[in-house]
Amino acid sequence: MGFIDTIKERAKKDKKTIILPESMDRRTWEAAEQILKEDLANLIIIGNPEEVAKNSAGLDVSGVKVIDPATYEKTQEYIDLFVELRKNKGMTEEEARKIALSDYTYYGCLMIKAGDADGMVSGACHSTANTLRPCLQIIKTKPGVKLVSAFFLMVVPNCEYGENGTFIFADSGLEQNPDPERLAAIAASSAESFELLVQKPAKVAMLSHSTKGSAKHADVTKVVEATEIVKREYPDLQVDGELQLDAAIVPSVAASKAPGSTVAGQANVLVFPDLDAGNIGYKLVQRLAKAEAYGPVTQGIAKPVNDLSRGCSAEDIVGVVAITAVQAQAAAK
Repeated sequence: MGFIDTIKERAKKDKKTIILPESMDRRTWEAAEQILKEDLANLIIIGNPEEVAKNSAGLDVSGVKVIDPATYEKTQEYIDLFVELRKNKGMTEEEARKIALSDYTYYGCLMIKAGDADGMVSGACHSTANTLRPCLQIIKTKPGVKLVSAFFLMVVPNCEYGENGTFIFADSGLEQNPDPERLAAIAASSAESFELLVQKPAKVAMLSHSTKGSAKHADVTKVVEATEIVKREYPDLQVDGELQLDAAIVPSVAASKAPGSTVAGQANVLVFPDLDAGNIGYKLVQRLAKAEAYGPVTQGIAKPVNDLSRGCSAEDIVGVVAITAVQAQAAAK
């Protein structure tokens, strides 16, 4: 059974309610039809009757709960909640109503905050900023988490590296140029996410263009410092760095470049030094190795809200909904 099939089976065992706010996109409805057919989650789609009728035509989506913010009975309750949450920022009822009725991502986050849904998937036709800004304002980070970051779950076919070809690449979607403390936090969150989703021990490589001092540069020093922070603050985590990519995943290279390391040659969580490297890296593997790439999946939010690439397919949405449901199961415990 492949990775995403395992995730789907876990999602089915404790169905969660996931919001899809992009009713204006046909892919949302195509994904909804498949999610209902596979019985992966309870779905809420936010939209007005015209959008719904136009974009769902010809699809069997009768099991979806469709909510029109303009007429839904709990809209005023959500507006009041929005005002309460943002009153210190000067939020008025008039402004809250305008935002909630016009931006379905905000409305979805308010539903989650009110306890009426367990998670949300957006981004097929919205930017990452437009997807994540509302959840940071309304749902906020989970206790003890220093920052919100994003990763791609990569499944590489016919690959002996990582966990049978399965990796987390982080941060590949959100944190532009993390300092050592933020890079360490990304590593810790990514290890937790790997163990939740893949159900195997995380082995974290802090990536660089240098291995164990083979190059000297401020960018290398950042990764070295981040590794030291992770080892100090998370002593039970298997982590090593700085490591070049080949030393991180190829045992023969690791034996030469990083002898004695318990991570080198075995890494399944790859922490990139910045967003440029992480984003380029995941796209290279996705396109050249024909890998499945699920994400960007967010970590560190109190309830899961996940982003999509605007080039995603309906099948990609199905996969991210299943991942979000499993994250929601963990958040509920």
